[in-house]
Amino acid sequence: MLLQSTSSLILEHYISTIATSIILLLVSHFYYQIFINPLGKYPGPKFAASSRIPHLYHTFKGDLLEWVTGLHAKHGDVVRVAPDELSYAAGEAWKGIYGHASAGKPVTEKDTRFYGPSFNGSPDIIRSNGPDHARFRRNFSHAFSDRALREQQSLICGYADSLIDNLHKTTKYNPKAKINMVRMFNLTTFDIMGDLTFGESLNLLAGTGNTSWVSAIYVSIKTNSLRRLARYIPWTAPIAQKLIPEELAQQSVAHYQASQERVDKRVDANHTLQKPDIWGIVMSQKEDLRLTRTEMYANSQVFMVAGTETTATALSGLLYHLLMAPDKMRIIVEEVRGTFAHDSDIDMRTLEHMTYLNACIEEGLRIYPPVPVGLPRVTPEEGLLVCGEHIPGKTAVSIHHWATYRNARNFRLPDQFIPERWIGDEFATDNKAAFQPFSFGPRNCIGKNLAYHEMRLILAKVLYNFEISLHPESVGWEKQKTFFLWEKKDLMVQLKARK
Repeated sequence: MLLQSTSSLILEHYISTIATSIILLLVSHFYYQIFINPLGKYPGPKFAASSRIPHLYHTFKGDLLEWVTGLHAKHGDVVRVAPDELSYAAGEAWKGIYGHASAGKPVTEKDTRFYGPSFNGSPDIIRSNGPDHARFRRNFSHAFSDRALREQQSLICGYADSLIDNLHKTTKYNPKAKINMVRMFNLTTFDIMGDLTFGESLNLLAGTGNTSWVSAIYVSIKTNSLRRLARYIPWTAPIAQKLIPEELAQQSVAHYQASQERVDKRVDANHTLQKPDIWGIVMSQKEDLRLTRTEMYANSQVFMVAGTETTATALSGLLYHLLMAPDKMRIIVEEVRGTFAHDSDIDMRTLEHMTYLNACIEEGLRIYPPVPVGLPRVTPEEGLLVCGEHIPGKTAVSIHHWATYRNARNFRLPDQFIPERWIGDEFATDNKAAFQPFSFGPRNCIGKNLAYHEMRLILAKVLYNFEISLHPESVGWEKQKTFFLWEKKDLMVQLKARK
């Protein structure tokens, strides 16, 4: 009896000691993060300052965009969103965070916790740092140069024409048909990027290709967002894995396998297929610069996301905002139809110089940026100067696109779609330098030229050929969740061929 009582007392003592130790550890952790950590001087929620949990919670919920933007609206241009992370909504931060290395200014590296590894573990142009990234950039820069893309005008125009043919057929068969322009833009950008990447069409607009690849793209992005939990808090890896539905995981595998099969087919055919597509150009490089086959797989997967989903997203968002602003739609339609006598006259060079069309594209990218979140970099060990303040080493820092572009300190009437802000002097006080939808510095988006050419060409052809009306079910379309990219709803419209 006495022995049993003694054992109980010892057990209670151990439990009490462990519980007290845990409480003291938590209290000391919270105290350090809030009162001692050098980042403690920056505003933000105390819970977020002491734990990554709020940030991850909103990531999983799909409303991280609203949460971070709300914090900036409340606290200003710099907000602490996690114990080791600052979010900026100031254009002045671009150079400090993403700019070139210079005397006294080291370069920042990408936050691997945010991006995660590529599907096959091989480096790619998005995730790589240092020498690998420089090698990839040298390999791909010619393929994405403005000169090379002008040489591909007939290819890009061909797919834009296929889109128009599809829309004409649909409206002719059923004049009252509801058409999902998100899907149509996706099929078009996939066909273009597929041909530029692999040297052959994916035949999605033709109706004979594998359209499941399109849905697999977004799924792979969403899956990576959910896996972020395990990268920030490693012991949660088993939990994070269970949170990802099996169907999502399988579709991610399908996306990678589709890219791999296309690369193998293109590389194996190189001796007979001489085309200026991406892999044709890469394989013509000197041997010491060439990519390994696994690097080709990883990068092709990147191109089929970054070169398709984002452009289709930008077109969808711009079309929606034009449909919600009939006065702006009237002006851009008049410019397009007044510039070209025939559809076949529409060309890249002329489109580059169309004032209102390009203003609409810029405003579309501002009010609905395809990548609305911040893309974090990690400061070097010695720290970094951002906006005149020294940021400690090993701190994640980013500029939040959405919060920056909707910041009244950067743009007057930030929540309104006003293409005129990019023309003339009425909005001269806007901080245009804050607007960097393709990022900034030596690691900005290599596909920027391609994206602009596609957006101009596809939008101009659609507006030249059709009168467009928004279906009532798509009013409020812009209210969407985000998982790194937008979880877009169907954008339903009705089309009538112009007279």
